[in-house]
Amino acid sequence: MALPSASYCLWRRPPLLSPPQPPLTLPPPSRRHRLCACTARSSLSPVQQTISGIENSGIIACLRANRSLSLSLSIGTILLNVFLNLTRSRCECVIDSPELAFEAACAALGAGITVLEVVRSTPGVFEVLRWLIEDHPTATLGVGTILNAEDAQNAIVAGAKFLMSPAMVKDILSDSQDCGVLYIPGVMTPTEILSAYDAGAKIVKVYPVSTLGGTHYISALKKPFPHIRMVASQGIPRGLAGEYIAKGASAVVLSDAIFSKSAMAQCNLSEISKFAHIAALQGREAVDRRKRCLE
Repeated sequence: MALPSASYCLWRRPPLLSPPQPPLTLPPPSRRHRLCACTARSSLSPVQQTISGIENSGIIACLRANRSLSLSLSIGTILLNVFLNLTRSRCECVIDSPELAFEAACAALGAGITVLEVVRSTPGVFEVLRWLIEDHPTATLGVGTILNAEDAQNAIVAGAKFLMSPAMVKDILSDSQDCGVLYIPGVMTPTEILSAYDAGAKIVKVYPVSTLGGTHYISALKKPFPHIRMVASQGIPRGLAGEYIAKGASAVVLSDAIFSKSAMAQCNLSEISKFAHIAALQGREAVDRRKRCLE
């Protein structure tokens, strides 16, 4: 059995956790307009800054660290301890899924990723987001698979610069507009794309793009909607990121292409860094080619 190097599991708890932060007290959805105070006002639009960051990167890294992974790591850690005759305390941190999410995200951001989405199902997702903002204040960080106004409010208070959903949720769009946070709703058909745009969405996520036809589908959608920014999402390998951007996508969402299941299961931060570096480079090159074509 191939064993991961111990250097892949050097977990660290961010400084901001000492002393522990008290739980956030959030207002009810009916008072969502008061959340505007959570976003600093400036002469530049925060939404436009976020859009610019996404378009200049070309890549949105999508991190998932769900509870099923936590369970598999727990079992794997026990077996590893038996095999190596290690004490349980030596690897106990591997079981902590928020820690895994934080370290994996840091590995990607350190390798050149500038836009990162943490999926809502990640245990401690809002805590992880605060850790990342503390360690990487210049990165464009958001939360994905947001399905309701309560989760949207939690993400906004935690500091998310963008929210992403697999479908259009009007309450989330309204909340995010009030607070100057970018909302990227999921769309599938031309009707859904136009409806989201007319409702105020500045950019939409075409999902599930691979199932719908991949790069050909993006190319077809951009013909009637050249003025609508689109992010391609679902099942995209690293090697096709540039082609999606060339066909008209503002950016592509890469999940397993960066945070592969094997790398996450083995705490292989080196592999995550390698995949992230390749993806970030491909994204920048594709964006540069697109800019040259528009000159």
